[in-house]
Amino acid sequence: MTSNKEPQNASAPGKHKHVWKKRGAAWSRWLHLYLSMLSFAVVLFFAVTGLTLNHAEWFDGQQAENKRTGTLPAAWVNAPDTARIRKLEIVELFRSKYGVKGAVSDFLVEDDQCSVSFKGPGYSADAFINRPDGTFKLTELRLGWVAVLNDLHKGRDSGPGWSWLIDISAVFLTVVSLSGLAMLFFLKNKRVKGLVVGLVGGIVCYLLYWLLVP
Repeated sequence: MTSNKEPQNASAPGKHKHVWKKRGAAWSRWLHLYLSMLSFAVVLFFAVTGLTLNHAEWFDGQQAENKRTGTLPAAWVNAPDTARIRKLEIVELFRSKYGVKGAVSDFLVEDDQCSVSFKGPGYSADAFINRPDGTFKLTELRLGWVAVLNDLHKGRDSGPGWSWLIDISAVFLTVVSLSGLAMLFFLKNKRVKGLVVGLVGGIVCYLLYWLLVP
């Protein structure tokens, strides 16, 4: 009976190894497939905007400038104590009444005027307010939808929420790449060729950088 059990015990490690390989291959395929589909829109977005960002001159002439004048309550800005200037009310007035968008990037107070700057993807607005009487000049600049996409690609003036989305997308794409590499290790007949092709691709990228970048 002892001689019958020994081959079974000897084959157990090999069996467990086979099961581990099978599960590892299944998990790598699952991760690669579903994360690829989940991040498909992200990959497409950054691919397209990478092209538009590299050739911004293709889309020149889309910007539109809008200049307006108006008056806000002088009491909001003419207080001798600059700490009493009604910054929140001023910003909300421009948003609600004049449709200004974006986040406030600057609010500067000088002796005779205040200046407020708003920035968003493909968008900027600047207001110069006369402190003695509350009159102001407002200039809005809209750079077009391509500029919006390009700024989103760079994460410029797009807020902390979008910055988090870029970070999450980067993690997703990293996992997609690594799961694809893991899949290759489970393909016995294509493993070596695949690794060689990957290595050649890395060398080509480095050579292109070395040859083309000043």
